[in-house]
Amino acid sequence: MDPMVVVVVVVVAIAVVALVVATAAVSASVATSRATATARREADAAVDAERAGAATDQVHAQLHAEVRAELHRLGQVVGALSETSAQRFGQVDRSLQSHAEVTRALADSARTLREALASPTARGQWGERMADDVLRLAGFIENVNYVKQTQLEGATGRPDFTFPLPKGHELHMDVKFPMAEYLRFLDATTDHDRRTHRAAFLRDVRARVRELARRDYANAGSRPSVDYVLLFLPNEQLTGFIHEHDPELLDHALQQRVVMCSPLTLFAFLGVIRQAFDNYMVEQTSDEILALIGTFGQQWTKYNEALDKVKTRFEQLDRSFEELSGPRRRQLEKPLRRLEAVRVERGVALDRDVLDRELLEEDEPRTQPRDSVS
Repeated sequence: MDPMVVVVVVVVAIAVVALVVATAAVSASVATSRATATARREADAAVDAERAGAATDQVHAQLHAEVRAELHRLGQVVGALSETSAQRFGQVDRSLQSHAEVTRALADSARTLREALASPTARGQWGERMADDVLRLAGFIENVNYVKQTQLEGATGRPDFTFPLPKGHELHMDVKFPMAEYLRFLDATTDHDRRTHRAAFLRDVRARVRELARRDYANAGSRPSVDYVLLFLPNEQLTGFIHEHDPELLDHALQQRVVMCSPLTLFAFLGVIRQAFDNYMVEQTSDEILALIGTFGQQWTKYNEALDKVKTRFEQLDRSFEELSGPRRRQLEKPLRRLEAVRVERGVALDRDVLDRELLEEDEPRTQPRDSVS
């Protein structure tokens, strides 16, 4: 091999080794710098961590104190709530016991009422009592605004209530209502039983309407009556039940001249009845006033006629008096003046004593009646 080549190769190898060594030194220096920086950062981080740890401990201590205070206050609130809840629970318990007692009493009353309403007589008495309450609330007075259980001549039945109307008319109301099947409907536990009792109840109501229509209250009795009769339903639930399940029943009743009314609608009917009665009283009073005005007019005419006659007579008397005090007086004074002239001409003197005595005699009859009266 050529020596020059060998030398070049050796030089290149030395250069490469030097470059590698330099590179290694630089890498070591960089690594050292990095390690130094890392160590410095770790030291700074440790210092910061110590500082943060101290601050965190302080914050933790403060939070711990606040949490402990909140827990203490929360414990007090919970204790107060516990006492209040215990009191309220006691009140609720007492209220529930009271409600339970009331519920049991209502259940007993409802059971007793249902058992009582199973009797037709009891149902009639209950309906009559309900109608009495409604009439009393409306301001009606028995034997003044209505009468009860009045037998009508020629009628097959007797209305429970009779209301006097204007012009001598009457309105009748019956309170007996079929409720047996309705009570069975309420007690039914199956759909089939409810349908059966509902249909039976509606049939009973229609039969009751036909029965009232056959009684013909309008043509019975001595006084004229309204063509319609009221059928009182003792509560609003029955009215709603009939409206819901057989709305044509009300029209059917009207065709039979039977008006079905509940306690609320009865108020409206009674209000109309009372207003009609009041209007009739006003009309009757107005008729009496008009009759008195007519009588006064007749008497006033007669008074004017008599006054005209008196006026005519006064006028005639006035003319007669004017004639007496005028021409007749003047005609009488002429011969008197002549007689006086003749007396003076002949020289006849007047006898004063005779004249005075005559004057006194003329005055005595005038004074005596006055003395006797006094």
